Amino acid sequence: MSRHILIIEAHPNGHDKHLCGALADSYAAGAAEAGFMLRRLDISQLDFPLLRSREAFENGTLPQSLVPAGEALQWAEHIVFVFPLWLGTMPALLKAFLEQLFRPGLAFQYQDGGAKELLGGCTARIIVTMGMPATVYRFWFGAHGINVLRRSILNFAGIRPVRQTYFGMVEQAGKRRRERWLAQVEMLGRRGS
Repeated sequence: MSRHILIIEAHPNGHDKHLCGALADSYAAGAAEAGFMLRRLDISQLDFPLLRSREAFENGTLPQSLVPAGEALQWAEHIVFVFPLWLGTMPALLKAFLEQLFRPGLAFQYQDGGAKELLGGCTARIIVTMGMPATVYRFWFGAHGINVLRRSILNFAGIRPVRQTYFGMVEQAGKRRRERWLAQVEMLGRRGS
């Protein structure tokens, strides 16, 4: 049986050519070559409302525009997120998307004494581009924004392990360096990791 991989491209400006799109394409090429089953979402192309209350989060229904994304989430055995670091964390569009999708009934279920994970058995890879050196983000800032995504959203729903790949100083990176990054991500796709 082939592994089901969902690639979520989460750059808010999906209309321009950017490194995140190229990285998502490279991962998809490697995974397709390895025979994995793929689905892709470009959240910049989705139209959905912001959640504005606890009531809407806990008892509201998934917007119709996100039903295919919810189905893809349930289908996936491995999820790949690709996005730029904005203000030390994920872009607001990705956070709004996750608030809609990772809600009771889809990602977890409330029960006496806590919550039950509904996405156990799924793994993830977070691929992040940034303007600062990746080592500075990881060690000086403690990768705080990505840790929130990993621990408080993905792990809470049962997705683990969650691995991270950081590409820093992207504005200064030349063609050869970018080509190495694309090859690295294509190899991750071939491994389905």
